[in-house]
Amino acid sequence: MKYNNIVKGEFVDRPNRFIANVIINNKVEVCHVKNTGRCKELLVKGNTVYLQKSDNLNRKTKYDLIAVLKGNRLINMDSQVVNFVALEYIPNLFENIRLIKPEYKYGNSRFDIYLETDNEKILIEVKGVTLENNGVVRFPDAPTERGVKHLKELQKAVTGGYKAYVMFVVQMSDVKYFEPNSETHPEFAEELRKARNNGVIPLACDCAVTPDSIEIRKPILIKL
Repeated sequence: MKYNNIVKGEFVDRPNRFIANVIINNKVEVCHVKNTGRCKELLVKGNTVYLQKSDNLNRKTKYDLIAVLKGNRLINMDSQVVNFVALEYIPNLFENIRLIKPEYKYGNSRFDIYLETDNEKILIEVKGVTLENNGVVRFPDAPTERGVKHLKELQKAVTGGYKAYVMFVVQMSDVKYFEPNSETHPEFAEELRKARNNGVIPLACDCAVTPDSIEIRKPILIKL
């Protein structure tokens, strides 16, 4: 996934989930934040951020906040991009793909990716991961009842004959391993372990990230 019109800025503050004040070219600009998660460890006053300037002159905000430099680690925090990079990576995971369909409805949920191979029907739910501490990455960074619901629906899909994955796209590189965030949302962590035991396959992959690009590199270790 490649971005265009990327500019560098300095984070000031975040008045609400959707906007941030950022210094760009010595001027404070109100920018759209493409991630409604907490991201408190990323959006720290003075941190270097990277933004995409919009070509739409009618927008209320000129910029979208794409990535942030946390120490020496560049982290993409665009929650809308993870499905795109997952779709780009799918051919590396499966052979003889006959159909790929995003936003597939099953039961009471809409899953990010559905695909068919010569002999399998596969559902994949994709989660973006930006929370990191000492090289360990975790999901979620805030309680997610929707995430728990998806795990329960994936287990039902397995009993219905589907192969099911929950794919954690780690929006940074060179991490040690992934684990569920039991402290923030123990119910999600427990349901993920239950889902694994009931046939849902957890998969975590890290990403190569630059100020203007992100792509999945390889699977990483998962500790449940």
